[in-house]
Amino acid sequence: MTQAVYSLRLSKASRKWRLFLYLLLSSVLTWFGIYLMFDVLRANDLNILEGILLLLFSLNFAWISFAFWNAILGFLLNLFKRDPITLKKQLQIPPNTSPITTRTAVVMPVYNEDTKRITAGFEATLRDLAATGEIAQFDFFMLSDTTKAPIAQAEREAWQALQERLGPELAARCFYRRREKNVRRKVGNLDDFLTRWGGHYEHMIVLDADSVMTGDCLLTLVRTMQANPDAGLVQTVPIPVRQDTFFGRFVQFAAVLYSPMLATGLAFWQTNTANYWGHNAIIRVKAFMETCGLPTLPGKAPFGGDILSHDFVEAAFLRRGGWSTYLLPELEGSYEEVPSNILEYAKRDRRWVEGNIQHLALLDTKGLKLISRMHFAMGAFAYLSSPLWLIMLALGSIDAVTRAVTQNVFFGVGYQLFPNWPIAKPHTVHLMLIITAVLLLLPKLLAIIITLRDRRAQFGGAIKLVLGALLETLFAILVAPITMTFHAYFVLTVFLGQKVTWDAQAREGLLVPWGEAFKRTLFSSLAALLWGAVTLYFSPLFFYWLLPILIGLVLAAPAVRYSSSLEAGKRLRRWGLFLVPSEVNEVPALRGLEDAEARILADTQSREGAPLPALPPEIHQEMPVQTIERYLRKQKVVQTALQH
Repeated sequence: MTQAVYSLRLSKASRKWRLFLYLLLSSVLTWFGIYLMFDVLRANDLNILEGILLLLFSLNFAWISFAFWNAILGFLLNLFKRDPITLKKQLQIPPNTSPITTRTAVVMPVYNEDTKRITAGFEATLRDLAATGEIAQFDFFMLSDTTKAPIAQAEREAWQALQERLGPELAARCFYRRREKNVRRKVGNLDDFLTRWGGHYEHMIVLDADSVMTGDCLLTLVRTMQANPDAGLVQTVPIPVRQDTFFGRFVQFAAVLYSPMLATGLAFWQTNTANYWGHNAIIRVKAFMETCGLPTLPGKAPFGGDILSHDFVEAAFLRRGGWSTYLLPELEGSYEEVPSNILEYAKRDRRWVEGNIQHLALLDTKGLKLISRMHFAMGAFAYLSSPLWLIMLALGSIDAVTRAVTQNVFFGVGYQLFPNWPIAKPHTVHLMLIITAVLLLLPKLLAIIITLRDRRAQFGGAIKLVLGALLETLFAILVAPITMTFHAYFVLTVFLGQKVTWDAQAREGLLVPWGEAFKRTLFSSLAALLWGAVTLYFSPLFFYWLLPILIGLVLAAPAVRYSSSLEAGKRLRRWGLFLVPSEVNEVPALRGLEDAEARILADTQSREGAPLPALPPEIHQEMPVQTIERYLRKQKVVQTALQH
């Protein structure tokens, strides 16, 4: 279904009160949680260890509070069917059919990827747009930065075969360009395209190597840009599809179930300062070239060098340059694929950890909007929260064991007249546990309620939806400790200066061998066994509180292996569990992807020595590198200190 295009412009007052409301609600809840924890800890004299615990708890509870209120806002907007940006009632109106008067390049940057998959996705998106009859103003570019010679040769042969399948009319709209060296990674890849061919186009739509987008979605993005000349970027919500393993289907189901509501909350308070997720978005070429030439950061990793997670920074620079950036959570037809097992998922996160932590070095950059700074901080804390939780749990265990050992010591000094009776506040502790559980689980329940009302048939019916959501919640609780330890380790390696490699992501479903599963999880499992034994012996009550975390860590290897099972995933699909809309209702673009894959596999003709494809004429333009001025320049601070 094509979304109607409307003006996305908002008044300055509207933008301010929404952000104020979000910050106020989150802050009040955060301070309430901090007070409860402080009330519990101060009862028996707050020591240094508990002071550190309170600080760590405060940071993590704030993170939970912000996520909770984002979900609540998204729920209320969906409940009353209000558009998150305009707040107008969502009405069933005819799709916009205004003429496409601007030219758009659809670009797919690739780097040592599975040639068959990228070619099939590229072809499926192209054909779905062609089926709309409105492809005249679009060109498609595959921008290869492949460095491995066999893959580069395979790309040339696959491109030749694609040209033959498309026929002369569609083939004339497709271009393949390969750089010999992957200079500055994806940033350099897109910069090269823009400085050579960007002058031909008003917009570019960026695909990932695993992206597929429908023709209607592409047209809606272009018409939205035409209707909003202040817009520099419009981001869609990519929905995972085509997963077969248990883990892949778990991630896919959770994303389809929860993402629309959460993205609605984001769109409400971000207004015209939405983030960029690096793909499945449309960008105004002029705006991007004027404001998004990324510099190399001074210093060493993790805060210096090339900007790794470039998308957040580009969105921030677009806003700094006066351009609006929007998120359209209700726009359908934007798809991607996700890693098929826990280890591949963690491998992808390892790349993001370093890039997001690097953003902390940009927090004091002059000219950035407050929301852009929030994106940087929240993106980094999404990973920093894991080691903070782990440290907090470890310190909590030490404190519980220490108090258990010394609980019968009522006279700490020889001249003490009255004993130190331990003070317990079980009601406050229970209240804190209940509040934390509500903050974590209520958003899931609210998303299920909205889905039951609006689109339960797309998940196989109400019963299957609820059963799938229950299974998803239980498995999420099981794997959360595993993810926490992976992220904590990744953060540690980043600060120790270990470099990350940005290789192609494996997306095919393969059963993880036992050896690999144990290799990646054995240390944390053994540590959890020791941790559990000590707390059970000295503080059984605290042990039972830790039990959900300990179970996940002890069972990490079996969880990694069996969740990567194709058979388990297919069995769930036969039972109707973890069904998603793209499986219940056929999506022509996804069917086109499968058809393209089948055609590629059936084509056994050798095209060795295929000629390099022709490229369009170049229009050379400069993309100025942006300056990053800080509110506090380190050099000046050091010089002042030396002078004194």
